[in-house]
Amino acid sequence: MRSAPQRLSQLLLSLMLLSQLCSGIKWLALSRTPTFLHVNQTQHCKRLEGLVSSQVQLCRSNLELMHTIIQAAREVKKTCQKTFADMRWNCSSIENGPNYLPDLERGTRESAFVYALSAAAISHTIARACTTGDLRLCSCGPIPGDIPEPGYRWGGCGDNLHYGLVMGSKFSDAPMKMKKSGSHANKLMHLHNSEVGRQVLQNAMEMKCKCHGVSGSCSIRTCWRGLQDLKDIAMDLKTKYLSATKVVHRPMGTRKQLVPKDIDIRPVRENELVYLQSSPDFCSRNDKLGSVGTQDRQCNKTSNGSDSCDLMCCGRGYNPYTEKLVERCHCKYHWCCYVTCKKCERTVERYVCK
Repeated sequence: MRSAPQRLSQLLLSLMLLSQLCSGIKWLALSRTPTFLHVNQTQHCKRLEGLVSSQVQLCRSNLELMHTIIQAAREVKKTCQKTFADMRWNCSSIENGPNYLPDLERGTRESAFVYALSAAAISHTIARACTTGDLRLCSCGPIPGDIPEPGYRWGGCGDNLHYGLVMGSKFSDAPMKMKKSGSHANKLMHLHNSEVGRQVLQNAMEMKCKCHGVSGSCSIRTCWRGLQDLKDIAMDLKTKYLSATKVVHRPMGTRKQLVPKDIDIRPVRENELVYLQSSPDFCSRNDKLGSVGTQDRQCNKTSNGSDSCDLMCCGRGYNPYTEKLVERCHCKYHWCCYVTCKKCERTVERYVCK
């Protein structure tokens, strides 16, 4: 039987290893940075929560970029929770950064999604900041080399995806490239999923146009390359999350690589999310596995999807309650040019899991 000092030593070692496993997303704790804190001096970098030493160094040499990175952390948190609001796992794990719940520390498909979204979001936010002029270090994206169709012309200010990818990957991948950053398998998994996130971001570049012409005839369109909104990128990643591939870390040739667990006759595809550990069902609270359970979660009685009361409540049943809503109604347009509305109250029935 182990002595008390041995047990304490083992516990401290376990906590240290868990901390290292998800060091790559600790920077998401920047979402809690007070809005009044301005990072304009190098000594401010040490005050930022969740940064590893290599990120602190990047902060010191790229002070102007930090406001955008803090904004990206807030976007990840908001977008993740909104994307999974209709599922048992609703991205609650991200609330406790930098001390994340075990579901993000164990190499689950949930951590695969969070790493992919984080990598996409930081590059997305930087690319957009170049366009809006919030960063002096960069400007609009390059004008495309291909010739547009008749009636179209390149112009405007496209999102600077190249700069976003370069600086975003440098910051978000820095923790996984440190010597003490968890197991080799977890490093490979996180780096792979981060790259998938950036790949989805690159595929989200589309042509956007603005019309010109007499009386809105749209005889000429000025066009540029712009990114889709982050919420659309998150939905693409959610689809990949639902079809993610479980992998194992095993020798392939002269080194160990990640290979699909059940179909190891093929290599891992570049566009698929991968995970090492199976997830809990998230039905009941289990602190060891990082599940907060679905008790008191709102469900949809008429839905057949993941937000249905049967699936969300895991068969435990649900309780109804009523809620009064005050809405604008009977709106009238007055010439010219304002609208007046009345306020109407209605009662709706809601349901929460037992």
